[in-house]
Amino acid sequence: MLEAIGLSPTESHLYSTLVDRPRSTAGELAACCGLSTAAVARMLATFARRGLANRLPGRRARYVAISPDVAFKPMLALREEELNQARSAVHDLTSSFHRATRNTVHPGEQIEVITGAENILSRAYAIQDSARAVFRVMERPPFVMSVLNSNEDRERQMLLAGIDYRSLYDQETLTLPGKLDTIWAACAAGEQARVLPTVPLKLWMADEAVALVPVFNGVNGINAAFVVHRSTLLDALLALFELEWKRASPLRAAPRPASPDHGPAELDRKLVGLLAAGLTDEVIARSLGLGLRTVQRRIHLLMRDLNAVTRFQAGMAAREHGWT
Repeated sequence: MLEAIGLSPTESHLYSTLVDRPRSTAGELAACCGLSTAAVARMLATFARRGLANRLPGRRARYVAISPDVAFKPMLALREEELNQARSAVHDLTSSFHRATRNTVHPGEQIEVITGAENILSRAYAIQDSARAVFRVMERPPFVMSVLNSNEDRERQMLLAGIDYRSLYDQETLTLPGKLDTIWAACAAGEQARVLPTVPLKLWMADEAVALVPVFNGVNGINAAFVVHRSTLLDALLALFELEWKRASPLRAAPRPASPDHGPAELDRKLVGLLAAGLTDEVIARSLGLGLRTVQRRIHLLMRDLNAVTRFQAGMAAREHGWT
């Protein structure tokens, strides 16, 4: 883990052992780490010079680790500065690339074909990181990554930077384990999310500059992706997204927890949000991990309490009551 900030794997292991075993000698640590005493003694001396450990007074050399938040702060700051410089350089190079190729791109260079799940995922993240104003997403199964594979940190940083993050979700996506809670958390952080019964394709698009479209079949899943650069095809993908966005139903942020003294139960708040998004009883049941009859009974009681005949009326009444 500490290799990312400049320690070797052996040094990282030794430091972790020293944290767990303070006031140890080189010989004691060597026995734990499977190293020679001489090698450990040299590394401990290096730790002391770099401010990672202290040698305790006494004839027999014993060491204690410096608190990690203090010891590694300068190293982390240096790595962060290097990363910021690298990001700036990449941004400048990208701008130069677009200026140089804006009017000279050959039609054969407007579309790239990426193969292999790791390559597709790496390119998708690169496109996401390149967004400067708007990032558009269409999500539907199958997925090239685990549904819960962490992308939240990237999205959170983009939202904090003021980037407009807009996601269109296929209803089937909401039924995947844990996905609905993840989407609600993203909405609370600032993501604009909408739902359609069926999303026509999978898409990641940064600004109006580049898009990634995974290609899949029913047998092998995702095995390739198209990267589409500025072209009439990219314009068509943008127009498709905007058309689908207009007809999709908004999915609002995660419901607020219910008060123990008054107000609706948390489940009712969730039901109202999903009803307003146009989900069917079957999709709601799978999204919340409940039985269909349980959901139908709860919806019936909820609409009765709200004096609503239609789901739309229920959503409006719930909003008037401050439930959403």
